[in-house]
Amino acid sequence: MDLFIRIIGIITPVLVVSAIGFGYGRIAKPDMRWVNRLSVDVLFPALIFSAMAAKDFHIVEYLPLLLGSIIMLFGSGLIAWGVARLLKYSVPAFVPAMVFSNVANMGLPLTLFAFGADLLPAAVSIFMIFSLIHFTLGIRICAPGTDIRGTLKSPMLWAMILGVLMSLAGLALPDWLASSLRMIGDAAIPLGLFALGVGFSTFRVSNWSIGIVGAVLCPISSLLIAWPLTKLLPLTPPMQGLLILYAALPPAVMNYIFAERYGQDPGLVSAIVVVGNIASLIFVPLALYIAL
Repeated sequence: MDLFIRIIGIITPVLVVSAIGFGYGRIAKPDMRWVNRLSVDVLFPALIFSAMAAKDFHIVEYLPLLLGSIIMLFGSGLIAWGVARLLKYSVPAFVPAMVFSNVANMGLPLTLFAFGADLLPAAVSIFMIFSLIHFTLGIRICAPGTDIRGTLKSPMLWAMILGVLMSLAGLALPDWLASSLRMIGDAAIPLGLFALGVGFSTFRVSNWSIGIVGAVLCPISSLLIAWPLTKLLPLTPPMQGLLILYAALPPAVMNYIFAERYGQDPGLVSAIVVVGNIASLIFVPLALYIAL
């Protein structure tokens, strides 16, 4: 019973903030483009860099966790590719939606509530890997002919690179600068949850059957890969729990944005994202039960 109450306490703030965003989106119909741009260009880069350039951050400690995340990502991608070919779904639309989950807007706050601030740098490392692959290989899968050199201009990419270099060199930001960046980065988590809710207020599902297939396949395939990895890789118990939690996260809204931008069946991806996030009300508590 105590564990059940703890799980409810972990997921409730995520649901409440997202629900407020959903309600506000339905009533006010705000233009969130500048908010999302602010998050991608300023808030998340500040969060990444301040975490990775902290005195107590040593990226080498997270290498087994990052390896597990990469194996999980590519393994679930292979499963999704096979299912897409079997069911004759669009591979460029279906596979990225199965692989790239909501590691930012949902994963980071869940990490904070479930494991505390001490494990947030580890979660940021997973976010870094997923974002790097999503904005390179993910775009290439979604739109094979697209020039991805624009990624080199991304503030998030440079925040990752500089953070990794500082960690490897054993350098850290001065306290005054670290505190300033951390204050900016801390705004990314609640604003991201709010923006997630607003985003869902505009979604329409036209194919529930595909949405249900994706909603089940996305977490199940990742969990089937992540669970044995927690036994094979040298991970601490909290990192094992973190990998399990991230395996159960639903598809990211960014998949829909890319599908719409590159004309890759946005209706299919919209169904997967919406139904997948509804199904996360089952799979995320299950993952937390296993992880905790």
